[in-house]
Amino acid sequence: MDARFTDEQDEIRRTLRELLGKRCGPDELRAAVDTPAGHDPALWAALAEQLGLPGLALPEAYGGVGCTATELALACEETGRTLAPTPLLATAVLAAPLLLALGTDAQRAALLPRIASGALTAALAVPGPALATALALTGHDPRGEWAGGGRAGGVQALRAEGGWQLYGQADQVLDGHSAPLLVVAAHAGGFARSRVLLFLVRGDAVGLTRARQTALDATRPQGRIQLRHVEAELLGEESVDTLPALARLGGTAAACLAAEAVGAAGRVLERTVEYVGQREQFGRPVGSFQAVKHRLADAYVQVQAARSAAYYAAWATTTEVTATEVTATTGGGTTPEEPVGGLALAQALQALRRAAAEGIQLHGGIGFTWEHEAHLYFKRAAGDELLFGPVHRLRAHAADAAHVFEEAGP
Repeated sequence: MDARFTDEQDEIRRTLRELLGKRCGPDELRAAVDTPAGHDPALWAALAEQLGLPGLALPEAYGGVGCTATELALACEETGRTLAPTPLLATAVLAAPLLLALGTDAQRAALLPRIASGALTAALAVPGPALATALALTGHDPRGEWAGGGRAGGVQALRAEGGWQLYGQADQVLDGHSAPLLVVAAHAGGFARSRVLLFLVRGDAVGLTRARQTALDATRPQGRIQLRHVEAELLGEESVDTLPALARLGGTAAACLAAEAVGAAGRVLERTVEYVGQREQFGRPVGSFQAVKHRLADAYVQVQAARSAAYYAAWATTTEVTATEVTATTGGGTTPEEPVGGLALAQALQALRRAAAEGIQLHGGIGFTWEHEAHLYFKRAAGDELLFGPVHRLRAHAADAAHVFEEAGP
């Protein structure tokens, strides 16, 4: 593994940091999250036009930039620094890879160029708080019972004249209240022969009801979608097994989320170090006290370790690993990105929670107020744990995938 960034990767990070520094300050952030959509369309348009961010990891044949998930993760690190409320996670990290991997030629040609240009955003809808399970981050469900199990609840897919109809409900859908395109996971075939399929649903479809939900982390807007006999288009072919595709997506999503959390942790730590170097007590800067130095040093080490893990996870998603490295990383039997991505995400979420908590406490009285931005970073850490964790389940699943606690054979 070559840990050095390429010139192109450095340029992506530099340009994105410069743009977000100008367009996504604290005031702009608060204004964006208070809008009905929960993000600034003008900022999203600028990211698409100047950087091609929505299509960063899409092939050039579909209007994308042609980069890999590594570059997408580096971009997520920069958006995480400012907590930029954009559809990047829902569209480019979760939905677009599924369209690329499973879609028919006609579906790819119709949708991916519009996503790459920023004209179309999309959201992945899974029932209830099951996103981490669907992506195989916190558990392995070979039957896909998280989608409803063919019983009441979840989303059911029924054959209708000339196509499919969906009936059910999905909560906590990232950007689900505003995305013009929904990729909905639904059960088909009844209980005995149930299986999970993915469907495309237009945001203006008849029978579709959507509403934004109040979320702990306002910078990650979530929606509830209700489907009442909504016409849907099957994504790809009916014979394709969607569960392995969702599991593979989990490795990439975990790497991007880890990089995003590392960016947020690094930024809140920078702000805290700057503050304690300026504020004085007893005639000297707060940051000169040994106890404060120790706390910040411990947080810094944790953030740097999480950054290394996030970079490795991003590299592992796009690099062929030899059989020896697979065995060393996973114990054999699984693809390396699954446990690596989950472990990197767990470490990054823990580092973000630590850095945000230290930031709130070391900012003193002002750190506890809604007017200061420190609490936004803490909410991001807590909110991501609710959506994609918690940390102990991420690590437990990675340990199971790597066969860490299995007894050695004779």
